[in-house]
Amino acid sequence: MQRCASSQPLVEEIQAEEEEEEEEQEVFQETGGVNEEQVGPVEEASAQEPDGRPAPVEHKNGKRAEAGPGVADGGPRFSMFTWLMVVALLGVWSSVAVFYFDIVDYDRVLGKLAAYDTDGDGDFDVEDAKVLLDQRRFRGSSERIRTEEEKKRGRRRAPGETSGEAETNQTKEKTSKPEVETPTQRAPEPEEDGPGAEETSVPGSQDVESEIQAAVPLPPLDDSHFVPDDPTEPGQRYEEEPGSIDTTGVLVEENQPEETEGESGRYQTSSKLSQEAEAEKPPKAEPEPEPQTGSTRPTESRQAADGAAEKTAEEQKEKLKKKKPKLLNKVDKSIKSEIDAAERLRKKGNLDLALKAFDSLVQQHPLSPRARYGKAQVQDDLAEKLRSNDLLQSAISMYGEAAELPDVTSDLLRAALKRRAERQQFLGRMRGSLATLQKLVDVFPDDVGLRNDLGVAHLLLGDNKGAKKVYEEVLAVAPSNGFAKVHYGFILKAENKIAESIPYLREGLESGEPGTDDGRFYFHLGDALQRVGDDSAYLWYERGHQRGHFASVWQRSLYNVEGLKAQPWWTPQETGYADLVRMLERNWKTIRDEALAVMDRSRGRFLPEEENLREKGEWGQYTLWQQGKRVGNACQGVPKTCALMERFPEATGCKRGQIKFSVMQPGTHVWPHTGPTNCRLRMHLGLVIPAPGCRIRCTDQTREWEEGKVLIFDDSFEHEVWQEANSYRLIFIVDVWHPELSQYQRQTLSPI
Repeated sequence: MQRCASSQPLVEEIQAEEEEEEEEQEVFQETGGVNEEQVGPVEEASAQEPDGRPAPVEHKNGKRAEAGPGVADGGPRFSMFTWLMVVALLGVWSSVAVFYFDIVDYDRVLGKLAAYDTDGDGDFDVEDAKVLLDQRRFRGSSERIRTEEEKKRGRRRAPGETSGEAETNQTKEKTSKPEVETPTQRAPEPEEDGPGAEETSVPGSQDVESEIQAAVPLPPLDDSHFVPDDPTEPGQRYEEEPGSIDTTGVLVEENQPEETEGESGRYQTSSKLSQEAEAEKPPKAEPEPEPQTGSTRPTESRQAADGAAEKTAEEQKEKLKKKKPKLLNKVDKSIKSEIDAAERLRKKGNLDLALKAFDSLVQQHPLSPRARYGKAQVQDDLAEKLRSNDLLQSAISMYGEAAELPDVTSDLLRAALKRRAERQQFLGRMRGSLATLQKLVDVFPDDVGLRNDLGVAHLLLGDNKGAKKVYEEVLAVAPSNGFAKVHYGFILKAENKIAESIPYLREGLESGEPGTDDGRFYFHLGDALQRVGDDSAYLWYERGHQRGHFASVWQRSLYNVEGLKAQPWWTPQETGYADLVRMLERNWKTIRDEALAVMDRSRGRFLPEEENLREKGEWGQYTLWQQGKRVGNACQGVPKTCALMERFPEATGCKRGQIKFSVMQPGTHVWPHTGPTNCRLRMHLGLVIPAPGCRIRCTDQTREWEEGKVLIFDDSFEHEVWQEANSYRLIFIVDVWHPELSQYQRQTLSPI
């Protein structure tokens, strides 16, 4: 009541002021405006107080107001009531905007206003504001806020799930994640100890063109990640051997297409063959359910099935227990929980933490072989991740230390030394790998598999005699060992014991044992059969083709890029190297004269063919470029020829080819053979061609050379040469990149 009484005079005063303003407005309209005579001069209206302040202006209602600049009569244009209304409207609209658009923290701005407490919690909060304005509107905005928060947390709320449940589940998910996640976190692995569970292969992007049929045929290892530290010990997997074809390389396993019934004479690449095989592959037949007899109840049959499944599971567990290697000695068992914790970190990909954990165990328990083995594994994994030769060398040393500790279990000794030998080979340390494997064989003399690995190590060093001795020992105790047979047969063939090599190669391939399904074994068996006149050679070539090792029966190169155009004979226009062909044919006499001058001056420049391709006769070669590089000072003898060739990088830069002179004496026959790769085409420029009797066959087409003319063929297809003339035949051989190879491929493919 007091509040109402005190406000009454203010209301009456406002009403009186409004009436006076209305009268004043009427007078203003009747007089038609205000002039200087009626109001008085401006100087009087703008009189000032002695202290400089504007003089107060008297209003009709008796109120005084300060005159301000820009006001003609010194008084306000709007009443107090007007300003109150404006402020009130602004406040209402501001409040609506604040609540509607969710732009203010209600607790902080509005504070604790108990007078507007609608939910009885003792203060004014967001929920009270929702009730005062519009609950439905706020419900939508609140749901929006929660959804955005959940999205930020990386989780969506399940249908029908409340926000509280979502937060609870989100918390559970966070706590269930590993402590540290890395970009290269691995898939979960079995946590049982053992070489099978703990040793990891080194994935990676291996060069798809690292195979050649004349190399030592060994199980492939990935050595694309590391560059050997020692340039004198190249990281090539297979060393060059006597009797090899071209150079060496590494076998790359490819997806094996299903068998097809296409004609073997078609010139197809392996990628096309794989596609056709996939199209012809019959659909998988679904197993038909066995009919149930009326006497057997479903429940009984289910129980019987469950019992059988449990029995099978138990049997499998028993087998696993029997096969599970024992890697822990007494010291290791006392710290098994710490070893397991460190191993879990390694398997989860937390390599830095795992390395710290194993390093701490090694320092605290220096006689723990398992701790050192675990540290070596982590260093091995880090070497792969960081592509570090130094880390890999540290891992190799640590594997050796683990194997040398006292009381090391035989299983851990075997696992550590086998891995050490593999990584030594991986890094190009062939002699070190041989020594490690020899130690393994000394410790486990009855292990045939280790002896086979030792034979491979000898082959990697080019020590055929040492490898032959090892495989003879293996076959003496295990005469049916297929792995030893194919390698022993390969060694015999390299010694040119063609007939003796055939049964070993054939029986080894027929065994189907791991490590025998290698394209080079099919290649060499077929080649040996051809040389003894056995037509079954093409049956083995066909089998190799069906196994995915050869693009076709005719095209048997193993160092391939899939998808390249494949045909035996080419025209200059098809190759795109017409300018090179024209240059060779226009300058053939200059090239011939330089070659003849070198032959006359020093026949020693023409070295005998060393690839064991001749059945009989003499065949010499004078090489100018090899693997995209000049050979010594060979160009000094034929400077004009080399100057001409320098203008054509498709030839001089062909890392998988050669540029050379070839002289063949009468009575020479070259066995049917194929080149190592489909990445090149071969040009033959006739320089001295006696007639008749000089001819070349590629697949089933035979052609003859002509002086001053170029023949072009793909030497990855089977070809054969006869020289039955009365004098020597001289040609100039130029290899060029396959025209469909990109510039990037030409730069990155490994040399041959």
